[in-house]
Amino acid sequence: KFLEKVKMGRNNNFRELELPWSSSFLMIQQQSHHLSIIMASIKVHGIPMSTATMRVLAALYEKDLQFELIPVDLRAGAHKQDPFISLNPFGQIPVLQDGDLTLFESRAITQYIAEEYSEKGEKLFCPGCKKVKAATLVWLQVEGQQFDPIASKLAFERVFKGMFGMTTDPAAVLDLESKLSKVLDIYEARLSNSLFVACDCFTLADLHHLPAIHYLMGTDSKHLFLSRPKVTEWVNKITTRPAWGKVIDLQKL
Repeated sequence: KFLEKVKMGRNNNFRELELPWSSSFLMIQQQSHHLSIIMASIKVHGIPMSTATMRVLAALYEKDLQFELIPVDLRAGAHKQDPFISLNPFGQIPVLQDGDLTLFESRAITQYIAEEYSEKGEKLFCPGCKKVKAATLVWLQVEGQQFDPIASKLAFERVFKGMFGMTTDPAAVLDLESKLSKVLDIYEARLSNSLFVACDCFTLADLHHLPAIHYLMGTDSKHLFLSRPKVTEWVNKITTRPAWGKVIDLQKL
C-alpha cells in the first residue's frame, strides 16, 4: 500500500524523482504550487518526500519551531533556475532561510537548528558534556559516511526504481544488503551499550537515520533491522517519535 501511494500520489501529484548521488538524497516532484505550513521567519524550500528535506523537517518539529514549507517545482526544473539557484548554486533541495541567513546541505542545516535553538524543544545534543558531544559528532559522521551511502542506494533499488518502470537489480540488492548488514552488526554492538547511537538520549545522530530507515522498513530489506534485537528497539524508538510522525503526515497532503 505504501508503494502504491508513493507511485500515484494523492490526486496524481507525484511525478518525478531525481537522485543526485553526491548528496545521497531522493526527491519526488509534487505538482501543487505551494504548500504552506505556517507563515514564519523560517522558510524551508523543498518537498516532504525528499529524504534530505525530511531530515530538516524532523529537526524543526523536534524543536517545535514554526516554519513555512515552500515546495520546489522539480518537474519544471525550478531547482536549476533562478530564483532557487541563487539560494543554492548546486541546485539541490532543501534550502533553509532564517531571517537573513540562507543555508543548504541538510546535515549542516539540522546542526544549525540544534545549536541556534538549543533552548527550544528537544536538545538534539546532550547538554553539558564535551565527550558526549564528541561521540555524537562521531556518529553523525558514521551515518553520513557508512550508513546512508548504502541505505540510500538500497532504497533506490527497492522503492524508487519501480516508480519509473525500472527493474530492480537483484544482484545489486544482495550486494547492498550484505554491505548494510555489516554496518548494522556494528550498530547492534553499539546499541547493546547505549540506548541511542551516540549516548543514552536522542540526538541528531539518530535523527539523521530516519529518512532512509523509513523507506527501507517498507520493503523486504526491513529484515536487516528486524533480525537485530537492539537495532529493532532503536528503530522503534526513533520512528515513533511525534515529531517524525508529523513529517510523515506531510507526505499525505
